[in-house]
Amino acid sequence: MSDFPRTTVGGVSVSRMIIGTNWFLGWSHTSAAKDKFIKSYQTRENLADIIGVFMQAGVDACMGMPVPMLRDAIKQAEDATGRGMTLILTPHFNILPDGPPETAPERVFDTCKDMGATFCFPHQCMTDRLVDRLHGTIRDLDKYTAMIRQRDMIPGLSTHMPETVVIADNTEADVETYIQLYNAAGFLMQVEADWVMRIIRNAKKPVMTIKPLAAGRLLPPVGLAFVWNTIRDCDMMTIGTTTPDEAREVIDLSLDYLNRRIPDNELQRTRSKNTLG
Repeated sequence: MSDFPRTTVGGVSVSRMIIGTNWFLGWSHTSAAKDKFIKSYQTRENLADIIGVFMQAGVDACMGMPVPMLRDAIKQAEDATGRGMTLILTPHFNILPDGPPETAPERVFDTCKDMGATFCFPHQCMTDRLVDRLHGTIRDLDKYTAMIRQRDMIPGLSTHMPETVVIADNTEADVETYIQLYNAAGFLMQVEADWVMRIIRNAKKPVMTIKPLAAGRLLPPVGLAFVWNTIRDCDMMTIGTTTPDEAREVIDLSLDYLNRRIPDNELQRTRSKNTLG
């Protein structure tokens, strides 16, 4: 087994590449048809094969929802590789009273702990509803981070709002890291990429960037080169793949960029490129 470059988050060693799970669980950000394809194609065995490729390369952190199929696939990959996974869960839960009992924060955080999560972050759909831009605060955050700490998990924040990182830093929020959108296409980002680049550079905590390929809108060499060359050594990149071959490709490309090499990867072939050699 090789070792992908690593960083430290909240005292825990984490690979700088993190396995994303949208292409495991059916969140394509493309179309309902694409979501349906992912859900029909992916099985526990398929996911375990993909996760195993990452783990063999030392990419042993995974970010996702607390769902049984992901848990079971990770366990299968751990058994096959003999390596443990650092699990980063991003659950959603009730933030208003009288919500469904099954999504009460206490029950949701208990589920995350039972799944073996090291990190537990309120999902973006929670966090960004709690951000108060007017007063520069994140409402009720201390309540939720305390619940997470009580269960011996490490809190962070998942967000699509660039202000979240600034506000959390300014208020010394009890979080160890941030999940932040970052890609060269500006996909889903609320301000220009150079602004987010500056926010990440100035963040007081390591940042876990997400959607480097803009949900398939960027070629891997383009999206990966941009992110790896503009984040800090303490920061991370989260990327999802559909197949083991895609996992191998993004790992190899990433190692080239991190070592300042121009990749010599196999290119796609079409008839229109026959004259290019």
